[in-house]
Amino acid sequence: MTVINLRNIKLILMMLIMLLVSIQVGYLSPKPAYAASSLIQNDVFWKDTSNNNIYSQGGGILKIGSTYYWYGVKYNGAVTYANSPTAKNSDTSFNAITIYSSTDLATWTFRGNAVVAGAAGTTFEPASWVGRLGAVYNANTGKYVIIGQYGGPAGEGVIFLTSSSPSGPFTFDHVESNIPNVVTATTGDQSVFVDDNGQAYLIFSNSNGRTHLYVAPIRASDSLHIEAATEVYTSANGGREGNVMFKHNGYYYMVSSDLHGWNSSHTYFIKSTNILGTYSAESVMSGTDADFSHVTQTGLAVTVTGTSGSFVVFGGDRWSDFAGNGIGYNQWVPISFNGSTPYFNSLSQWNIDVANGTWSVGSGNNYVLNPGYEADRVSQNLLAGWTNWDNLSSAEANSNVTGGQSGRWAMTQSYASAYNASMYQNITVPNGTYTLKAWVKSSGGQTTAQIFAKNFGGTEKDYAINSSISSWTQVTISNIQVTNGSIQIGVFSVANAGNWIRVDNFSLVKN
Repeated sequence: MTVINLRNIKLILMMLIMLLVSIQVGYLSPKPAYAASSLIQNDVFWKDTSNNNIYSQGGGILKIGSTYYWYGVKYNGAVTYANSPTAKNSDTSFNAITIYSSTDLATWTFRGNAVVAGAAGTTFEPASWVGRLGAVYNANTGKYVIIGQYGGPAGEGVIFLTSSSPSGPFTFDHVESNIPNVVTATTGDQSVFVDDNGQAYLIFSNSNGRTHLYVAPIRASDSLHIEAATEVYTSANGGREGNVMFKHNGYYYMVSSDLHGWNSSHTYFIKSTNILGTYSAESVMSGTDADFSHVTQTGLAVTVTGTSGSFVVFGGDRWSDFAGNGIGYNQWVPISFNGSTPYFNSLSQWNIDVANGTWSVGSGNNYVLNPGYEADRVSQNLLAGWTNWDNLSSAEANSNVTGGQSGRWAMTQSYASAYNASMYQNITVPNGTYTLKAWVKSSGGQTTAQIFAKNFGGTEKDYAINSSISSWTQVTISNIQVTNGSIQIGVFSVANAGNWIRVDNFSLVKN
């Protein structure tokens, strides 16, 4: 017979009770909160939470509490552009002002249209021009106000729309056709900036020539009038458009683009500790040169401040009016700072954490700049972001051509006589294993024609493309072990007269 030890039973029961209590406490105790980062993927057409295209050009963002509201324009050409992004598209006839909302600046929900195009003769008839929007909330009136450029039956100038809700709908209030102290009656490109104290300003250039840059207060009592402007800069090097302002660590930055017409550009900036000046001399923002601001024009800016840091989101605007500028209407990248000097981080993919005020490079980021040759905008031999070489008297064997694998442009090597040519890019990257891909066509017949990766701390890797490749084909070089923090990738040919290759959409991604 087994003798049961009552003392042991009591010990076992006590241990079971303590275990149950610890489990219960674990369930009831508050867990530490971990801020989640969200992914921003550029070079695609963005989708909203209903998987529909986001149509928001030339817009601005207003933060209400923890929610961001994005106001922009849907043009009729936006739909056809998404369906055929390799073609130029000049259809900017007005369809609607759209409203999207987000809490993370990456995931957007369509909230409806602020206003839509009406019948001929109405304020928003189909032929009206509407663009370069911003929004403010006026605490005195309890109204949300959209402020933008306008040209239509109600006049020409700055339009004001009002609503009792950030989600709209909005109603037409009036058009202001003349801003005091401006050399022309109306604005060139404009945006709305709201300072830390709640005062809103219109940031703009003059409408003709656009060599004069202005800051003008928006009337504080109701946000329905633009006060007299202060000219803060006069450009001696051509007009400026895409005028946007942001503030960081006590400095005001006015950024703008070349007067190219809805096209990719360097990003220029001036800065001051006083919003009305005096401003610094103009500089090109570092990081915008090699691919012309990730193939965009200045569109909007959002300052993100969290528990761990602060940075600025640069919202780049893409269209295909004057050139094929690649895939996607909106390209957003983080701006970082070295002291008071801003730096443009040209990324195809990155993570944003609005709660912490931080960002990081995405695991799928493409480290090649101007990978699809869309930044060059026009036909030329010296391509942005790339080093071009040949054994001819000039770089005539390298150029770009229309008819890319996607987007409008592709790179080509060809010449009427025998030639050697190379086009390459030196890239600083974190150590690790990478995969290089490119889309190619080839006439075949070259002594050598290859995609290559070298100077990464290991033996050069090549992919031969000197055979006939008549349709766009993607080639891959795998298992590139970078050990020295850099790599050179590119194209090299030793070719006979008339031999040619086409290359498009390079990608270098860390595994």
